[in-house]
Amino acid sequence: MLIHPMPDPVAFTVFGWPIHWYGLMYVLAFALFIVLGRQRIKLPHVAAKGWTKDDLDDMLFYGMLGVIIGGRLGEVLFYQPAHFFANPLEIPKVWQGGMSFHGGFIGVLVAMALWARKAKRHLFDVYDFIAPLVPLGYAAGRLGNFINAELPGRVADAALPWAMQWPDKQYALTPVPVFLEGLRHPSPLYQMLVDGLLVFVFLWLFARKRRPQLAVGAVFTLLYGCARFFTEFFRVPDWEKTFAGVTITSGQALSLPMIVGGIALLVWAYKRDARGGVAA
Repeated sequence: MLIHPMPDPVAFTVFGWPIHWYGLMYVLAFALFIVLGRQRIKLPHVAAKGWTKDDLDDMLFYGMLGVIIGGRLGEVLFYQPAHFFANPLEIPKVWQGGMSFHGGFIGVLVAMALWARKAKRHLFDVYDFIAPLVPLGYAAGRLGNFINAELPGRVADAALPWAMQWPDKQYALTPVPVFLEGLRHPSPLYQMLVDGLLVFVFLWLFARKRRPQLAVGAVFTLLYGCARFFTEFFRVPDWEKTFAGVTITSGQALSLPMIVGGIALLVWAYKRDARGGVAA
């Protein structure tokens, strides 16, 4: 049996200002964006599009705004509207955790559309360029969730080697921690490994070769949607609904449009390329 390590959410302080692990994971995510992006612009088919390090730095600024604003608004609107509308002063407190990937995804799409217009770049080229740079940043965010004891998993079989006693976040740092009932799946780690690392490996390899325009972005949308739909089976849902005897969680409901949209966009991209469209 494992026990959640329950680290202090505050990594260190600077002049009395607390620096949270969750915030550091976002710094790591943005750093990974730059590192991976600089590798990506070296690929011949990407370099042929004229991408530069300045483009990368500029996109990062827009992307940061999209992730933070979209991610937080997604958490407010998709998952906890009643709580945040009753406590609006908590909405800006992103360092306490509570960021929606689906909200961040929409935020980044909007931010990149604004950047593409400013930079006079084709929007599909922008989406194809940044898609492989996203999953490892997402994985860093899920590690932050684990450190914060957020997103507890469903009750697991006690025979599972990595089944874990999971603290009630509200009491995690009290002298005598209170644990949730039963051993739990460490769902943030599942999502870090499957939705983040595994999706990154497949997408990075796929994007190393010339693909039809928007195909890379479509594959990311499809892969993440499928991975998230799967890992949601192991996570305590924020909410769930039952339709015709089938129960679907909040994360699965938000991932279904990504799966359907990813498939549709991928088919469209290849058909367009076959008719002489532009390749990424």
